[in-house]
Amino acid sequence: MTSMPLQTIIEKIKEKSQLSDDEIHEKIKQKMTQLAGLISEEGAAHIVANDLGIRLVQASGAMKIKDLVAGMRNIELNARVAKKYALREFQKGEIQGKVASFLAADETGQLRIVLWHALTKDFDVLKENDVVKILSGYIKESNGFKELHLNEKSKLFLNPPNVAVAQLSQQMQSQQQKQYDSTRKRIHDLKENETNIELVGTIVQVFDIKFFEICPNCGKKVSAKETGFVCNEHGAVKHGYSYVVNVFLDDGTDNIRAVFFKNQVKKLLKKEEEEILIFKEAPEAFAKIKNDLLGEMIKIVGKTSKNMMFDRLEFISNFVFTDINPEDEMKKLEKELQTAPNAPNNIPSLANL
Repeated sequence: MTSMPLQTIIEKIKEKSQLSDDEIHEKIKQKMTQLAGLISEEGAAHIVANDLGIRLVQASGAMKIKDLVAGMRNIELNARVAKKYALREFQKGEIQGKVASFLAADETGQLRIVLWHALTKDFDVLKENDVVKILSGYIKESNGFKELHLNEKSKLFLNPPNVAVAQLSQQMQSQQQKQYDSTRKRIHDLKENETNIELVGTIVQVFDIKFFEICPNCGKKVSAKETGFVCNEHGAVKHGYSYVVNVFLDDGTDNIRAVFFKNQVKKLLKKEEEEILIFKEAPEAFAKIKNDLLGEMIKIVGKTSKNMMFDRLEFISNFVFTDINPEDEMKKLEKELQTAPNAPNNIPSLANL
């Protein structure tokens, strides 16, 4: 299902009509009243756009990054490579695979492009500022960012003829890359409200998985009423579930509670949602998972947050990497710490974890 934020719909209506924000909101309100509350505000906005003859989603041809919305499929896109990330191999059960990604941009915005399996074959020759043409990609949202994923049905063309994409200015490239770049730090050096921080450490404690009810439309937590579950934005809904897992991570300098929500829980546990929901009905089955995670070295990227109730620093994970090479990560971290300004002489080694 394509999910376009309400404000995006309103901006598109405003851009393609002579209506003001107030007039658009009034039309949406009238449509919701007309349909007696049987439709969400986003749905009413879609109908208003249709009544005005405004096409919210481009039907065919190459799209611009700013117009891409989570849920879109069969996407055609022309863009430039702003930054390459790593290619990594993984194993899930008996299945082995590869995944690679890069940051792409056009004059309207940027997004991460993710290549799976056979699509990674050209990743090594891909260079920054190359032009790429993509056919049959699909859009996902991950931690608030749009991502364009390519699978076995997708195609990627490198520097195709007769495809023009504006050169990215140095300032634009810097701003775009900064959004995705992370800074490697030690737990001991973390401070409150830091973002895009990368930690590498060993899991030393795992807490039980917690489930909570959410709205299937917006993903926000719902409230339990006598008549059922209610979302503040979408009213009475047939709820779904989300979940959270907390662990303590230790890197030899200190330890910190790390918090993993839905998508990151799936990556941490290497399980799909259907497998995870089993633990809701059979929580005792999670005991083995907790035990298996102990001693595992992982890399996480996210932000620090102050837990006011317990007066402690916590780490909210936005990305988690479990299939890492411990030796490579040890060398990388120790090299970065030794070359950092004011680095102490007695830096703890990750080899002691």
